[in-house]
Amino acid sequence: MFNFKDTYRQLPATLFTESNPQQATNPKVLVFNSALATFLNLKHIPETDELAAILSGTKLLPNAVPIATAYAGHQFGHFTKLGDGRAILLGEHLTNTNQRFDIQLKGSGRTVYSRGGDGKATVKAMLREYLMSECMYALGVPTTRSLAVVTTDDDVRREEWHKGAVLTRVAASHVRVGTFEYVRYFGDAQHLQLLCDYVIQRHYPQLQAQPNKALVLLEAVIESQASLISEWMRVGFIHGVMNTDNTSICGETIDYGPCAFLNAYKLDTVYSSIDEQGRYAFGNQANIIFWNLVRFAESLLPIIADTEKKAIDLANGVLQTFQARYQQQFYTKMFSKIGMAYSTDEADKVLINDLLSWMEQVGADYTNTFLAIEGISIPTDERYNSTAFLAWHQRWQKRLGDSIHSKDVKMRLRSANPLVIPRAHLVEEALNKAANYHDLELFNTLIQQVQQSDSTLVNLQFMTPPDTTFENNYATFCGT
Repeated sequence: MFNFKDTYRQLPATLFTESNPQQATNPKVLVFNSALATFLNLKHIPETDELAAILSGTKLLPNAVPIATAYAGHQFGHFTKLGDGRAILLGEHLTNTNQRFDIQLKGSGRTVYSRGGDGKATVKAMLREYLMSECMYALGVPTTRSLAVVTTDDDVRREEWHKGAVLTRVAASHVRVGTFEYVRYFGDAQHLQLLCDYVIQRHYPQLQAQPNKALVLLEAVIESQASLISEWMRVGFIHGVMNTDNTSICGETIDYGPCAFLNAYKLDTVYSSIDEQGRYAFGNQANIIFWNLVRFAESLLPIIADTEKKAIDLANGVLQTFQARYQQQFYTKMFSKIGMAYSTDEADKVLINDLLSWMEQVGADYTNTFLAIEGISIPTDERYNSTAFLAWHQRWQKRLGDSIHSKDVKMRLRSANPLVIPRAHLVEEALNKAANYHDLELFNTLIQQVQQSDSTLVNLQFMTPPDTTFENNYATFCGT
């Protein structure tokens, strides 16, 4: 089924521990991503019962040597030693086009890194990751993906008892900022250089000839994260738990826990129940990724230069480019959302900033505002008939002039603006039906609606924001 050609196990043994998944009780495939299976060029997919056994970890394939990986992380700003406490890397699948993907089981039982955790996952939490990651992929955001959710009859205790589940996650890799932190604080410079070389070879091969690999890797990761966070801002995504162990070195969105999509545009929006101080609020995500990148730079210092002062100076020089990189990425995406190419004209940036300020002032829906600008029918909202919005709209029309009806403008608008996002009230309804009753109709329809690019095929139900009561009381949870 999988064509495993593993490379991570060639790294120092301190970075992982061979670890088999726990046996699952009565595994059953609840969701299987046939489109992703085709993309991965998976062949000889077994019948349902055997597939459930493989994707729950109950049956190991002959070519699988599973491992749990070690890493550390700053969680809400506090450093701690971590590792795959409820995940097992089955192996690295090589496609027929030589693309390499990690195949990981999440919720497959305890490992040596579990600490006090049970190593398991609930059906609802794994369905959430499946749904959110596949929606992010449909919206064009770099992300890990989900191949399957397998239910089990194993009980999982959170606030109450739940049935267990195992998610099969597909990622370009699972190397994190926290992986480098682990080696920096619990390893040595030689192992750090080996990890650096490995990441460059796997993810940034164009950098292999550079003399200072650590420094150019830092620059590449800064660029990839600036681009990723600007994509989150484009679609209104709030990760909710941007710890350094949840920051992927290859620039993918990873670890969908207390995440959600923005409804009303408010920079201080927080849905995560554990983010009591708003550290990971929607509008603070760029600041936090920079904080995480500083931690990454600190981890690389021993291999950037032969003296700490020189290493710090070189790292700071690269870190100082983040703001400009992010601003360019951010405004490139925001200009596209109003049909414009990137502009360095401050007046054009004011046009964007004024729109966002108006949205925050009146609590306008983030997704639907751009659809209103595009001229797509949306649920009735009198705010788009207000004097302030109409005045802004006239400024926008004047700025675009005759090009407003051009193919380029229409293409930018359609490519940058989702018709449908996975709105929290629909996500919760879909997850509850799927987890409690194995009713996947709304779950599948929601993903299909997010995938739509033709407004005539979208049901207004999926474009309608929740009422204020739901929005004001909604909270997401980590699942652990």
